[in-house]
Amino acid sequence: MMAAGPPAGEELLLDVRGLTTELALETGPVRAVDDVSFALPPGGTLGVVGESGCGKSLTALSLLRLAPEPPVRVVGGEVRFQGRDLLKLSEPELRQVRGRRAAMIFQEPMTSLNPVFTVGEQIAEGVRLHLGASRAQARERAVEMLRQVGIPAPGERVDAYPHQLSGGMRQRVMIAMALACDPALLIADEPTTALDVTIQAQILDLLARLQAERGMAVLLITHDLGVVAESCDAVVVMYAGRVVERAPVQALFSRPAHPYTAGLLRSIPSRRGASGAGARERLRTIPGMVPSLRKLPVGCAFRERCDRAQDICARVTPALTAPREGQWAACHNPVPVP
Repeated sequence: MMAAGPPAGEELLLDVRGLTTELALETGPVRAVDDVSFALPPGGTLGVVGESGCGKSLTALSLLRLAPEPPVRVVGGEVRFQGRDLLKLSEPELRQVRGRRAAMIFQEPMTSLNPVFTVGEQIAEGVRLHLGASRAQARERAVEMLRQVGIPAPGERVDAYPHQLSGGMRQRVMIAMALACDPALLIADEPTTALDVTIQAQILDLLARLQAERGMAVLLITHDLGVVAESCDAVVVMYAGRVVERAPVQALFSRPAHPYTAGLLRSIPSRRGASGAGARERLRTIPGMVPSLRKLPVGCAFRERCDRAQDICARVTPALTAPREGQWAACHNPVPVP
């Protein structure tokens, strides 16, 4: 089901409708991504946020069918990218999309890069495969990509192995690999998680610059709402495998509709002055824990942690509806506009 879509007539690069993914466990299948829908126009930036275990990364992997099958299986929905449903493509057809038209940056570059090949060889591999370049042309492209992502002395670094580079440089190499074939869509899964704050800012600035130069769309998977506020046009909030809110970034931060979104925003550290009424205010947390996907409560999965829960929340799973124009929430009792 896709209760909401983009405005009528808006061109879409990526249109995800009812994506559903299951994990095969010994106790039976578990629905880890449940009826997820969102859309992304060319050149746009969409943030997908939520706590660890909410299904963000598995959603991203499911889009390009990168999750191992088994135990993962996409059981429903559509992933229309440039007009084609990726879920219906054969594996050879899908390989022509991955890396060429749509690329992905993973969370941990040290485990994503092959330790026995130089970074130049790993960048050049995709260039040769997708663009038909010769070895010399592919190496030249690898050097150029290392230069574009800000790695010093790219002509020397192209022959370095991953362990010879810092964490920030390895992440830049991952970006270079992803963008070497000029994809229309970049999926960035927690691209700054393992980096210190200074390097995080550099990587995010780099992504923003490359996006602007290339006009590509970015799907940014993150738990950092500060990153979303600075980088994204629209936001999808996930909880227990489902989309609980979808909205333009400004609307979501100024008037969240779902209690879970409001709780996430309240947990962001405030920068109110070091003196005055707000100086000693404690951070507010969301009580309780994310429920296990094996034992989701009946009705709304968030109700046991929610201060706005009603009797209906224990009986009926809320559908994604529009409590206000352009903003969608799966909630029986949305947060009122402040």
